[in-house]
Amino acid sequence: MLRKVIQIKPEIFRQIKPLCRHLTIQADPKNTEAITLSDGCVKRLKEIREENGRLRVVVTNGGCSGFQYLFNLDKNVNEDDRIFEKDGAQVIVDQMSLDLIKGSIIDFREEMIRSSFHVVGNPRAEMGCSCGVSFSIKE
Repeated sequence: MLRKVIQIKPEIFRQIKPLCRHLTIQADPKNTEAITLSDGCVKRLKEIREENGRLRVVVTNGGCSGFQYLFNLDKNVNEDDRIFEKDGAQVIVDQMSLDLIKGSIIDFREEMIRSSFHVVGNPRAEMGCSCGVSFSIKE
């Protein structure tokens, strides 16, 4: 399998995603302090948000590469949380987790064996496991 890493803007990704089976994304390097929500993420959050609140993204120790992404729905916002919003869909990230994923894209993927949220194009991630849930950070 040929793999090539390219940088594309989220609006371009939305247009080519249906054509690409395997694609690695890097977030916009100019947007290093924020989290970008993909259209797939926004669509899924709008479907489920009514009764469950916002999507919370947390980075914790663990996983096969050192850190892992955890996703859950949360109605509470803590003092150190940042909220990222696109078209009414909201994602909450605490400051410690944000330091490890800022500049990334939050996406929702539907595959044959599972459908789930993913952190894509994390500029702080050096390598990760094949399932995309855990990563190690660049020194």
